[in-house]
Amino acid sequence: MQLFNRSLGGVFEWLELPASLPRFIIQPWSVLTYMFMHAGVLHILFNMLWLYWFGALFLNFFSARHLRGVYILGGICGGLLYMTAYNIFPYFRPMTEYSFMLGASASVLAIVAATAYREPDYPIRLFLFGTVRLKYLALIVIVTDLLFITSSNAGGHIAHLGGALAGLWFAASLSKGADITAWINKSLDAVTALFSFKPRKPKMKVHYGTERQKDYNYNARKKAQSDEIDRILDKLKKSGYESLTTEEKKSLFDASKR
Repeated sequence: MQLFNRSLGGVFEWLELPASLPRFIIQPWSVLTYMFMHAGVLHILFNMLWLYWFGALFLNFFSARHLRGVYILGGICGGLLYMTAYNIFPYFRPMTEYSFMLGASASVLAIVAATAYREPDYPIRLFLFGTVRLKYLALIVIVTDLLFITSSNAGGHIAHLGGALAGLWFAASLSKGADITAWINKSLDAVTALFSFKPRKPKMKVHYGTERQKDYNYNARKKAQSDEIDRILDKLKKSGYESLTTEEKKSLFDASKR
């Protein structure tokens, strides 16, 4: 997460998240866009490496839809905590009008925290440090953010904490059967559906009238013939073959050939 004391200017100033509430009111979408923007190559490289490593680990225990939902939830919660802190605590107020934030760190920390809650003892191999349990790695990151909360990148560290809390909230809720990211995925599905082109299926034409009438007449005729044969057979059974008329004998003969 990167905090700026001055906006990047141009189009970026409409995509980065301002600490100022009046400014946020005129660009509310920035609570979503800021988490996809970065200040430089190293900034995006570091975040994407963390997302790659811990995203793959996350998918061992959760679904891809959960990954998408937690990423966005973590970014939203991190951004809201950042704005809240800058507008409530006197220490940050002098910087509020000039502070802007962008980066995916809060989103990534949400993924790390959710995975650590789900599998706290999962072993993570670190260069020079050996194997560390995931819960300790997550704890170290959170404690570091708390220690540097008054640094020049205070807003970034606050956002990290917001993202971590969101990840813990998600994992704890899911363990009880509630998916707090469901609304995010439903919203994304609705937006995707608006912009996805699906060719219209030709309407099936159903013809009624003559053909339908032919079927009706045919069925009625077959039923009448069947009833007539049943009547002749009953007469044959009761009175014998000689009791049948010439027409009845002919009908019975024709029916025997069908």
